[in-house]
Amino acid sequence: MNDQDLSQLRQKVQDLSLEYQQKDDFTGWFDVIYQDSSGNTDQIPWAKMSPHPTLENWLKSHDITNKKALVIGCGLGDDAEILANQSAIVTAFDIAPTAIEWCKKRFPNSSVNYLVADLLALDSSWQNSFDLIFESKTIQALPLTIRNQVIAAIAFLIKPGGTLLIMTRIRATEDIPEGPPWPVSALELSQFHQLGYEEISRTPYHDLNNPSVEQVLIEYKRIS
Repeated sequence: MNDQDLSQLRQKVQDLSLEYQQKDDFTGWFDVIYQDSSGNTDQIPWAKMSPHPTLENWLKSHDITNKKALVIGCGLGDDAEILANQSAIVTAFDIAPTAIEWCKKRFPNSSVNYLVADLLALDSSWQNSFDLIFESKTIQALPLTIRNQVIAAIAFLIKPGGTLLIMTRIRATEDIPEGPPWPVSALELSQFHQLGYEEISRTPYHDLNNPSVEQVLIEYKRIS
């Protein structure tokens, strides 16, 4: 895809997000992107069709065998599949029904439990249920007006002692950025500490398509 096509795709995402925000619907536009793609993953800006390399590297030094894992905003399923391949018991969900249907077609023999679900309306039985959660760029894809709600929804899903992996763009100031995506600030991330999490490590990485954008994989442990 050339630069002009990428620019047009980014503009489409921003226009759709704004349109749905004006209707107080912060997530409905995701399924529109999947539907409009007509099966062409080039039209889904976050679809890489392979596990994220930074997650792969993290897994090389961590044993997740039989860990109960959750992938939030799983997209087309590649990160969920690598966790399952490392012998985790994986549930993966996305707000977009088209994405979940696509996952099931891509991985028909998968052990992953793929579900359509809304992060902000999960069943209460999910709270304090998971040993490992992987969240890749879901927080940054949702507006700042609901960011505290999004972070809290994630935080209460993990068992005490469990691990949370956050993959996100970060920003250096508290100024409101243009988006989506809306990079996450230090103040916003501090909410995890307030909710009983300790930061274990922070691994910077760069996207070849956006080499100037600061991005990190943050590992947290739930202390309480």
